[in-house]
This record gives sequence, structure tokens and C-alpha cells, in this order.
Amino acid sequence: MKKLILFLLIISSNLFGQNPSLVEAAKKIIDSTIVYDPAYIRIKYPMGDVDPKTGVCTDVVIRAYRGIGIDLQKEVHEDMKANFNLYPKKWGMSKTDSNIDHRRVPNLMKFFSRKGKVLKITDNPLDYKPGDIVSWDLGGGILHIGIVLKNESVIHNIGYGQIAEDCLFCWEIIGHYSY
Repeated sequence: MKKLILFLLIISSNLFGQNPSLVEAAKKIIDSTIVYDPAYIRIKYPMGDVDPKTGVCTDVVIRAYRGIGIDLQKEVHEDMKANFNLYPKKWGMSKTDSNIDHRRVPNLMKFFSRKGKVLKITDNPLDYKPGDIVSWDLGGGILHIGIVLKNESVIHNIGYGQIAEDCLFCWEIIGHYSY
């Protein structure tokens, strides 16, 4: 019965352009004590995660989706394995690596553009619905990703833990997705 309710929530949220179950899962992982740590770590596969007391911006997205039963580690790895030539080659990789591929913003952007829905980038906060994924260019080649909670509030980790703050338009938006 729980799976049926979850399925109906996901289907209905996609019809209306919102993902309330993802938003609720994201709210549950808000924790300002999470230490920002981008280190390469070997993790189990599937359902692997770095130490729960650490993480980066991608880990916020990964953990929120895990909260609704979607393992982005597995999903990204399988898509990259089947379509490696479509993914960025910024790290000199010649094959996939299930420890890190899903933890890289450009890879998540490519995955969401392939498997989700690419949404319009605008300067109107009403165009960004709860549960949308947004990626930013922070400058200097640094990319960032988070989940829209409501209005201009997003959950992300930019070095101060997994926090929610009104920062949707603080940086240049370069990606807007629904998945």
C-alpha cells in the first residue's frame, strides 16, 4: 500500500510540475552540521554513500532522492555505462566509476537532461517549482546544484552544511530540471 501511495504521489506531482515527496525528503536531511568534504571515497554499490556527517552539494540531491526510493548512484552509473560518450570528460576518465560519477555536478546535469525534463531558465521565481533541480555556475569553473523547496528557497550544501536558504538567484543558473 505504501508503494502505491508513493507511486501516486510521484505521478501526480509530475503532472503538476512539482515533486512534494522529494521536497519532504529534502527537508528531512537539512543539517547544518554536515561537513563539506569533496574527497574521493570508495563506497559500496549500489546505495553507497559517503560518511553521513560529510558531503557536498551533489550529496544533498542524492540523499533526497534516496529518501523517495531513487538511487542516483545506480541510475547515473547505468546510464553512463551505456552512454559514456555523452557524459563530460573533465576528469580524464576512460570508464565509469560508481564511487564518484554521481557526485559530480556536470554528470548529474547530463543525467537529468537525458532522463528527466529540462525546464526553462528564467529570472521569475514562479517558474521554479518545489522539487525542481537547479544548477549554478559559481564562477571560476565551479558548479553547484540544489533542490527548490519553495519560492526562492533551496536546499544545498555550499560549505555550511545541508541547509535551506533563499539563494535561488544568488548565482548564474545554468540548469533547471524536473526528475
